[in-house]
Amino acid sequence: MRLTLCTFLAILFCSTIQAQNFEISGNVQDKDSGFPIPGVNIFIKNSSQGVVSDFDGNFKINNVPNGSTLVFSYVGYLTFEVVIGNNNVLNIKLEQDIAKLDEIVVIGYGTQKKKEITGSVAVVSSETIEALKPSRIEQALQGQMAGVNITSQSGSPGSASTISIRGVSTNGDSRPLILVDGNVVEDLSVINPNDIETINVLKDATAGIYGVRAANGVILITTKSGRKNMPLTVEYDAFAGFQQTTRKIPSLNATEYALLVNEAFAANGQALVFTNVLDLGQGTDWQDKVFEDAPIFNNAITIKGGSENSTYAYGSSFLTQDGIVGGKKANFTRFTNRGNYSLNFLENFKLDAGLTFMHTNRKTLSETGLGSVLFNALNMAPTFQVRDNNGDYTIAEGLGNEVINPLAQIENTYNRGQVDKISGNASLSYNFFSHFTAQANYQFNYAKVNSHVFSPVAFYGSGKVFNKDRSEVVETKSFFRDYTFDAFIKYENKINDIHNVNILLGTSVFKTTGEFSGFVGFDVPDNNIANATIEQASGVQNIYPNGNATFDSRLLSYFARMQYDYKGKYLVSGVVRRDGSTKFGPNNKFGYFPSGSIGWVASEEDFLKDNNVLNFLKFRASYGILGNDRIPDFRFVSLLNGEGTYVIDDQLVFGTAIGAVSNPEIRWEKQKTFDVGLDANFFKNQIDITFDYYKKRTEDLLVVPQVSGLLGTTAPGSGAPVVNAGIVENQGFEFSIGYTKVVNDDLKFNLRYNVSTLDNNVVSVSADGDFLSGGSFGVGQDPPSRMEEGFPIGYFRGFVTNGIFQNQDEIDDYPTINNNVQPGDLRFVDINEDGVIDDDDKTNIGNPLPDATMGINLSIDYKNFDFAAYAFASIGNEIVRNYERNQALTNRSVYYLDRWTGEGTSNSFPRVTSGANSNSLFSDFFVEDGSFIRLQNVQLGYSFSDKVLENSKISKLRFYISASNLVTLTKYRGYDPTASTGEPIGGGIDYGFYPNPKTFLLGMNLKF
Repeated sequence: MRLTLCTFLAILFCSTIQAQNFEISGNVQDKDSGFPIPGVNIFIKNSSQGVVSDFDGNFKINNVPNGSTLVFSYVGYLTFEVVIGNNNVLNIKLEQDIAKLDEIVVIGYGTQKKKEITGSVAVVSSETIEALKPSRIEQALQGQMAGVNITSQSGSPGSASTISIRGVSTNGDSRPLILVDGNVVEDLSVINPNDIETINVLKDATAGIYGVRAANGVILITTKSGRKNMPLTVEYDAFAGFQQTTRKIPSLNATEYALLVNEAFAANGQALVFTNVLDLGQGTDWQDKVFEDAPIFNNAITIKGGSENSTYAYGSSFLTQDGIVGGKKANFTRFTNRGNYSLNFLENFKLDAGLTFMHTNRKTLSETGLGSVLFNALNMAPTFQVRDNNGDYTIAEGLGNEVINPLAQIENTYNRGQVDKISGNASLSYNFFSHFTAQANYQFNYAKVNSHVFSPVAFYGSGKVFNKDRSEVVETKSFFRDYTFDAFIKYENKINDIHNVNILLGTSVFKTTGEFSGFVGFDVPDNNIANATIEQASGVQNIYPNGNATFDSRLLSYFARMQYDYKGKYLVSGVVRRDGSTKFGPNNKFGYFPSGSIGWVASEEDFLKDNNVLNFLKFRASYGILGNDRIPDFRFVSLLNGEGTYVIDDQLVFGTAIGAVSNPEIRWEKQKTFDVGLDANFFKNQIDITFDYYKKRTEDLLVVPQVSGLLGTTAPGSGAPVVNAGIVENQGFEFSIGYTKVVNDDLKFNLRYNVSTLDNNVVSVSADGDFLSGGSFGVGQDPPSRMEEGFPIGYFRGFVTNGIFQNQDEIDDYPTINNNVQPGDLRFVDINEDGVIDDDDKTNIGNPLPDATMGINLSIDYKNFDFAAYAFASIGNEIVRNYERNQALTNRSVYYLDRWTGEGTSNSFPRVTSGANSNSLFSDFFVEDGSFIRLQNVQLGYSFSDKVLENSKISKLRFYISASNLVTLTKYRGYDPTASTGEPIGGGIDYGFYPNPKTFLLGMNLKF
């Protein structure tokens, strides 16, 4: 009886306990938009029991004890907790985390919460990229983060850009390291912006974990992937539009041109060229002839999803874009396929793998330089017609050796480059002993680049350097291969809930190789592009007669990192890396590069913890030494890779010779970088502020000095040695502020502003006080750019002008550069006051580097409408105007209408003459203020509401219109103040840059 009673009570007790456990179900939505949120982690607090919301935001979790707490967490949203009572159906609305302090940021061989980062790291999200709709990734970086500057080398489709992070630290290769899902990428034009999830930029010593390749900063790009328990999701994005030039340079019409030419010839005592000026009219506007509206189309589809143990994603895109100069003859087409897969298997193993295939086809015209299409359009005489009476293209007689009919040039240009690239990555990790993870990563890239150039027989005018007496076809092939293998062990542990320890030990191997081959053939049958192959040409020659050109570079590295924080308040991180490079000899092959950073989250202190105004405050500082080895291979040893010509048995024999002069003592270039900053959020995280002061000092620069030709450095395949010489410093401030406000359920907006300053200075070039020069100006003049102690790197060196000589008395009372100076000529300043105008009077007349750059971004959401606008400004840099050919009969810009025509008529613009004069010598007359502010993108979109879409399988449908490069405010008179060659010494010289186009798009975003 007693046993039966006990059994009954036990059953009753268990039933009561069971009755207190609930099945909880419900839905999770975004508080602002009302959209369901898939993939939300939902778990019982202080237990391992949990589920994930499905595609529609629905969830169901069993056996939830009464009175327990359910936790809802998702990246980018504030964590939400609810105590379980009698209600077993929950409708949860998560609020976006404006501060995003718990956002996970990729930092190198791992991730870290944003609030725990002790270095200077900037982030661009997929939302920003989606709003900008860039055809190239670089366009999504400009103006979005302080300290990152993008310089376009050309506005032609598929052209490259130069990315600099916190100034120019070396006269050599100053590109940052770019990693896409761990893969090294040199050219971002092959990446589809639609595939990108986030872009993280490491700007200070925290980049040291990547070692030698990180001296100029690191850009980490993470592509989109699926999430666990995510149903199949399909996203389709498309846009179409057209492009046009942002401006045309005002040039003289035929009548104005003829009057000016007559005046120039008369000033030199020559007969007038045009006797019927009044009959010429407007003539031909050659810029109107070469510029055109060009179409652009893009289609992209992304498929992603996941199960309990795996995730997957696939993306495919197609972009085609014609050029605003040349149309289809400057077309760029890009096709990408990308897939990734992640699998958790067995108990503690995880496999990640990804594969990307990219195909690009780019047609190009001659651009950015003497003889380019735009150079010819600017200098071609407006008195010429496009075609003559026979229907043939007009011959450009009398305009010098370089200026030709630009439309004939386009017609006879057949340049095509094709790139096929495969990139892959695989990662296997294993968790053991609770706190340890062992991981191995392998990434590879393989690219084949084919180039085909056909130059038909062509006659552009007497003595033209572009005339072709024989048709010519050039075919080249290049192969690039690289791989990276990383292996490391991580230890992560939180001790007593107050000590957070993260230790990383690893090794890395990197190898990159390349091979180049090519042939040139002549006399293509029928002078026709259809027959332009090496097989059909005659007189075929090997471009590399001594064997294909190759390169082979390797790195072996060991690294360690320790991260520690105490109660999330006191943060410290240290990195040490040992890099070995094949670029240096046995005695200098390895280098040690340490770095460290500290942080203090002051807002976690008791005296600030419950502050209603200040929600977050973190101080941080970092210092480190990073190495750089970006020089040609094996320059520490003499190689037989030059070209030599020998006389054997009275016959000329072509063979090999010693190549570039070697230097066995070359060693690592070292960059010492210091950063101190703070991050703060105010007023319920509606305002966020970031401030940094940085200083970078690069020592032992790897430079190629100017040496005597007696060393044989001008021979084919030879060159001057690489030496360690020079110190460059960059320092400045970075400041960014953002304000986000949710006014009500219908209206919210975000306003962000950032500014970065830069002070660049060359501390030394060598012990002998030498200088390095670069760039070009005019024909036959000294290089205008220099790297010299006490000046910014690449500064412009030339004559300073002080008005115009108004009469002969002024000439007689002032030193002149030669005896040909006449009234109306520029007056050069005698800088050293020795009574002579010569090379010693040349000085600093401009800086190609801006003093400050800034960006401002505005977004507004009102009901179903969204609006975004982005602007970028560059202040304080100068640009050299070098797109005018100084010939007697070439055309001029309308600014020549303000020229000197007699005493008192002008004190800024010299006279015109067909005779010899000094006005074309490089001086500040050709240097202009390159400051500008550009409205980079404006976009207006409309999203259909859930109610409209509720009976369809479509979860999102949005249409938008956008305009890029809509307005540019600048004093610069060239095509585009944003363009530059990007060279450290020689940048900022405008050779007639192809402008970045103004683009208008109509697009759609579809998700189901």
